[in-house]
Amino acid sequence: MDRSGKAAIIEAFKALADKASFACVTDFKGMTVEELTNLRVTIHKAGGEYHVIKNTLGRIAVTDTKHDGLKDKFHENTAVALGFDDPVAVAKSVVEFSKTSQLFGVRCASLDGKLMDKAQVEALSKLPGREQLLAQLLGTFNAVPTNFVSLFANILRGLLYALKAIEEQKSKA
Repeated sequence: MDRSGKAAIIEAFKALADKASFACVTDFKGMTVEELTNLRVTIHKAGGEYHVIKNTLGRIAVTDTKHDGLKDKFHENTAVALGFDDPVAVAKSVVEFSKTSQLFGVRCASLDGKLMDKAQVEALSKLPGREQLLAQLLGTFNAVPTNFVSLFANILRGLLYALKAIEEQKSKA
């Protein structure tokens, strides 16, 4: 590969790394193409991408990006899972795949520039996803007006019961 080809790869990966909020460096030594394809599909469904990149090109590409801390982690067979919208979903897919494959492993990751080890990536994967957090937030926002309306309905209901009792009392008299 000539210099211009390498420069194009570096620029393309640098642009992807800049857009990504989550970057996870993984080992994949000995995996078949079919297994890697399944992993790519899983990560793509989670809103991310999976790229195998030469170590030197990867080091150069992540230098001076928010994932700069990963540049020393490129050695042996390296691939990077990038998460754009929901880092938790990509972390879940990577961790779940590492549990099913003996040849695949998570080395470390970077979440918006903060370096994470394997244990922290596993902890991130256990968090609820973006959609679930938004649903919980919406439920919390919805609970306040619902409780407020119920409170006033109960006050009015008590007043109506009192008026009804007075009406019945006056009709008997």
